[in-house]
Amino acid sequence: MYSKLALHAVLALGIGAVALDASAQTLYKLVDKNGKVTYSEKPPKDFDGTVTRLNIDPNANTATLPKMPPPPAGDKPAGANSDEPAKKGPASTGDKVADARARLDAARKAFENARDNPKDGDVTWIGNKSGGTRAVPSDTYAARLSALEAAVKQAEEDLRRAEGG
Repeated sequence: MYSKLALHAVLALGIGAVALDASAQTLYKLVDKNGKVTYSEKPPKDFDGTVTRLNIDPNANTATLPKMPPPPAGDKPAGANSDEPAKKGPASTGDKVADARARLDAARKAFENARDNPKDGDVTWIGNKSGGTRAVPSDTYAARLSALEAAVKQAEEDLRRAEGG
């Protein structure tokens, strides 16, 4: 009877040790001579840069993001913190150059915002055997970026015309 109890205790300790080991992960941060940083799951062989071992606890690396407050009531100007470029309209200040610059700034911000902050479903990540991944934009996302880029080019042309050049 005692031997069965000892066997169960040893087996439980072994399973516990495997479970503890599975919860921790090790990554290696590699910095080459040009300063390029990459990460690997295995230590590199014959690497000319700096290698830093990183012990990762996946249970400790979680975050709960705060909810964003709703936008203030009222009309949001076109192009302000959105993917929509500013719409052309009559000059509000009477200064065509200033209005053209404002439209160009809004178009650039809209393009940069869309490019830097893709929405869910805009990008699919495809991996390869060596562990690297690359982003593949969806057709609708690529079309939206193309339209926003065209809006920037049009706003640049409008500004050149307004400046008389």
